[in-house]
Amino acid sequence: MMSSSTVAGRHATDPPHILVVRNDKLGDFMLAWPALACLKASAPEARVSVLVPSYTAPLARQCPWIDEVILDPGDTGRAAQRELLERLRRERFTAMLTLFSTPRIGWLGWRAGIPCRLAPATKWAQLFYNHRIVQRRSRSAKPEYLYNIELAEALLGATGRTPAPRPSPPFWPLPPGTTVARRESLATELALDTCAPWLFLHAGSGGSAVNLTSTQYAELAIAVDSRLAVRGIRPQWLLTAGPGEEPTACELRDSLGAQGLQAAVLPSRESLADFAMTLAVADLLIAGSTGPLHIAGCLNLATAGFYPAHRSATALRWQTCNDATLRLAFSPPTDAGESDMAAIDLQNAADAISALVRRRVAARSAS
Repeated sequence: MMSSSTVAGRHATDPPHILVVRNDKLGDFMLAWPALACLKASAPEARVSVLVPSYTAPLARQCPWIDEVILDPGDTGRAAQRELLERLRRERFTAMLTLFSTPRIGWLGWRAGIPCRLAPATKWAQLFYNHRIVQRRSRSAKPEYLYNIELAEALLGATGRTPAPRPSPPFWPLPPGTTVARRESLATELALDTCAPWLFLHAGSGGSAVNLTSTQYAELAIAVDSRLAVRGIRPQWLLTAGPGEEPTACELRDSLGAQGLQAAVLPSRESLADFAMTLAVADLLIAGSTGPLHIAGCLNLATAGFYPAHRSATALRWQTCNDATLRLAFSPPTDAGESDMAAIDLQNAADAISALVRRRVAARSAS
C-alpha cells in the first residue's frame, strides 16, 4: 500500500484530493451537503470529488462544495467496474469518505490504493477501510446530516486537520438575485400573484417513504388556507410531482380548486436541477420525507415534513438541514402504528403551518 504522503506520483505538497461517496437516493444525497460544506470550510484548497449515480449528478454539478462529479455505474458488470477502478486510480485520491458503505465501493477504494479510507463501521464492508466510525444510525439518535458531518470531521482528523466551526444554513447558497428572477419567471409562466405567499405541496413519495394520502393533503391544504384567509392572506398553492405522479397532482389541484383554493400544477421542468431551482421560490414546502423536502432544506426554505414513526425513519433521523426556526415535522402519535399516517392530527398541523406562513409573510414585508 502506498504511503499517505504520496499516491501514484502525487507529492506531499499537492492539495488534498478527497473522494466522497453517496450513491443512493436523492434525499440521502442532499443530506450529504452539510458534510461537503464542512470539508470545504476546513480544507478550502482541497479538491472534492463525489461518486454519485446519474440521477443525482445534475444536482451534484450545482453544489458549491463539489469540484468534480464522477458517475457510479452501479452493479452493471465487470467492465464498468474496471473502468471505474481505473478512473479512481488516475485521479490519485488522497482520501475517501464513504457516507453509505457497500462492499463494492469499499473494494474499489481499496483496489484504487486510496491511502485514507473512512466509513461507518457497519457490516462486513468496513473491512475495506482503515478508518471506521461507530455510529449506529438505525437508533435514530441524531439527524442523518449530523451523522454525515461527524464522518467528515473524522476524516479531517484522520488526515491531520482540525475541523473548522461547522457551517450553518443555507447549505445551498444561491447567487444574489437568483430567487427573485426565478419567481418573476414562474409568475409569468403560470400567471401567479407575486404578492401572495407561494406554498409548494409535493404529495408524491417516489416509492421511498410512507406519506400522507392525496385526500389527507387536500384536507391539510384546505385547513391551512382557511386559517390564512381569516388573516387576509390568500396563498397560491403550487403542486409538484415526480415521474408518473402528475395525475395525482392534477386531481389534487382540481379538489382544491373546487373548494375555492388558488392551485396550479408545476409543469415538468427540463431537468432535476431546474426543478430544484424552481423550488427556491417557495415560501414554504410541504412534503413527506422525500427528495424535494431535503432540497428545500438545503436551500434553507421553510419546510413542513410528514414522517412515519419507524425507529430508522423518524422525523429526527431524517430532519431537514434548514434553520430550526424554519422546520416543522409531524408523525403519528406514540399510541398509533408506526406507519399510521392517518393518526396525524391534520388540524394541529394546519395550525402550525399557517403560523409559520404568517411569520414568513411578516418577515418578507419587513425586509
